[in-house]
Amino acid sequence: MIAEVIVEITSSNVDKVFDYLIPNFALESFSTLVGRRVLVPFGNRKIEGYIINTKESSNLDSSKLKEIIKFLDENPVILPEMLNLMKFMVEEYNLKKVDVLRLFIPSEMRGEKIKPLYVNAYQKVENFDLNSFICKKNAKKQQEIIDFLKNNEIIEAEQVKNFSDSAIKTLVNLGVIKKIPQEKYRTPKSNLQIENAKITLNNYQQKAVDGITAAGTYLLHGVTGSGKTEVYMHLIERILKENKTAIMLVPEISLTPQVLQHFTERFGENVAILHSGLSAGERFDEWRRLLSGNAKIAVGARSCIFAPLTNVGIIIIDEEHDGSYMSESNPRYNTIEIAKFRSKQNGCPLVLGSATPSLESYSKVIDGEYNLFELPVRANGKDMPEIQIVDMLGEIRCGNTGIFSRSLLANLEECMSEKNQAMIFINRRGYSSFMMCRECGYVAKCSDCDVSLVYHKAENKLKCHYCGKRFHVLDVCPECGSKAIKQGAIGTEQVVLELKKYFPDIPIFRMDNDTTRNKNGHEKILSEFRNHKPSILVGTQMIAKGHDIPNVTLVGIVDADQSLYQSHYKSAERTFALITQVSGRAGRSDKLGKVILQTYNPKHYVYKFAKLYNYKGFFDKEINLRKATGFPPYSTIVRLLISADSEEVAYEKTKNIIQKVREIKEQDKENFVYLDAMKSPVGRVKNKFRFQVLMRVVNWEKIRKQVYALCDNEKDSKISLFVEINPQNLS
Repeated sequence: MIAEVIVEITSSNVDKVFDYLIPNFALESFSTLVGRRVLVPFGNRKIEGYIINTKESSNLDSSKLKEIIKFLDENPVILPEMLNLMKFMVEEYNLKKVDVLRLFIPSEMRGEKIKPLYVNAYQKVENFDLNSFICKKNAKKQQEIIDFLKNNEIIEAEQVKNFSDSAIKTLVNLGVIKKIPQEKYRTPKSNLQIENAKITLNNYQQKAVDGITAAGTYLLHGVTGSGKTEVYMHLIERILKENKTAIMLVPEISLTPQVLQHFTERFGENVAILHSGLSAGERFDEWRRLLSGNAKIAVGARSCIFAPLTNVGIIIIDEEHDGSYMSESNPRYNTIEIAKFRSKQNGCPLVLGSATPSLESYSKVIDGEYNLFELPVRANGKDMPEIQIVDMLGEIRCGNTGIFSRSLLANLEECMSEKNQAMIFINRRGYSSFMMCRECGYVAKCSDCDVSLVYHKAENKLKCHYCGKRFHVLDVCPECGSKAIKQGAIGTEQVVLELKKYFPDIPIFRMDNDTTRNKNGHEKILSEFRNHKPSILVGTQMIAKGHDIPNVTLVGIVDADQSLYQSHYKSAERTFALITQVSGRAGRSDKLGKVILQTYNPKHYVYKFAKLYNYKGFFDKEINLRKATGFPPYSTIVRLLISADSEEVAYEKTKNIIQKVREIKEQDKENFVYLDAMKSPVGRVKNKFRFQVLMRVVNWEKIRKQVYALCDNEKDSKISLFVEINPQNLS
């Protein structure tokens, strides 16, 4: 019998299926071969691979076929559903099979970098009669063990600490009990203290729970604080009673401690968590708990959509509008599309939840593709926090040139005096965004990337946020020698330092990519913030979503315009979502909330709709603009990103590709809204020169195979070429 194997090599030249002979012992021992990892001979090497199919015979000469050397796992590790998903992703996103298969298992399994953890447990020696064993009079600790084992078959590893080590050792030496290995799961736990009483659903919540039953896609549109999480938990509770499993996705790792706390209090050991912030051992064991069926609810960020669960009864994606659900590094994929595939495979509901649904999702409601349930009021019955818009140009005219408006400082003073908490949102980490010479205009840039460096005051370094490289701070301009060095727009670090001048005795915490690098970094900061009243939390968009902290009564948005003027068609949508989401952190308990929004353009339509929490008004305005300009959802943006060590090589390859895309366009001109080739806005990253071909097409499916075939033919060893569909970042 023959096994079709994908080998663990990323080269496109070997991204195909290889035939191997299945040894007789495997045919006799294993009921299921497909989905197993194996060790196979490949050239002069031994290499890992995955069995994706079996067949009776091969088209190749059987004398040339090699035999599988070893089976690496006791059971299959890739489910049949996931093999179907692999085929879908390879076709949909033009990915390599091995790159997709790697998504389905923890990376630590490859090369057997990590193994199960075993600890000591104890049981009586076979055929030993405990009743006939008499301990010495003063051996009370030994008697405790004997008495325990008369009523229990085993002293579990967790129970060993309840008994004397010396007593256990003595009984082992006497041949009464023996040591046995017992597997211990390395399971992450949340230390956040969250009030989590089970809530009686209001009418809107109950209507959603009752209505989300059949297979299909549902949009749960609920204002911030409307109790979407409680709806999710009620839905999952029902699924568990039907002996099915559930997948629950959140956009940020920072949200997983809070969600984990809520879910484990409700569902106990049924919950497993999957995200990149876990240790290697934790990730490996949590994945195995799901595969074995010991856990039935997978909670985590984007990669959790690949959880190895069977009989999935519901998939939930919270904050579905969030850009983090798009993978923008290889392998590139759209999590929501993967979720739709899995929900169809399992015949289960897919629930997309958000206070600010993406325009694409809400337009699908209008077109009848999605079912809509709304939660228009907060679960606590309180009003949404008032949003006060402050014109920072007016502040300057009044002589205030600082970071904070007078209104924000006054409200912070009141908030702190009442022993409440505040969040300050600024969507840029570091101290300032760039360093520039005022004399000649020179801006410090990364030597490997075509981007300006960000100043980090705590380390007194300039950092590249693309490759991580560090540089010395400028004292004088390297171009003209001037000492007139100016710092650019502010970041979280500078906001914290400025706040400390006004509130020297108040604990001020900072939450961004720099302060959360270490394991459990998010959880530690959030836990400290919760436990200090009064206090202030300064952060980037990782503080904007999902956090439920009862004593936060004030939110300050320092520079609302930062995301508004990015060169992306979604800039207005993202700004509206960020304002709505971060505003929703205030007033989530009995105390009223307030939001101070600082802007240099207070009359912009985004702020008008955000102030009133008027999502539908914003949607109508923005969707009409998209329709007039031919942007998604009325088209699909496709970017072919070409990079190479040589700028000339990348340029020539781009010329070839755009010419061939133009030939495709000639066959169907009406399908193309836009087509052009150019240097990428960030023209160099990690010393790779980058060019791009951009197109907007009405019907991507119509030309998808042609474009993918073109890219496959153009790939060679000198360049990297990736296709991105509706990329979140066009830089």
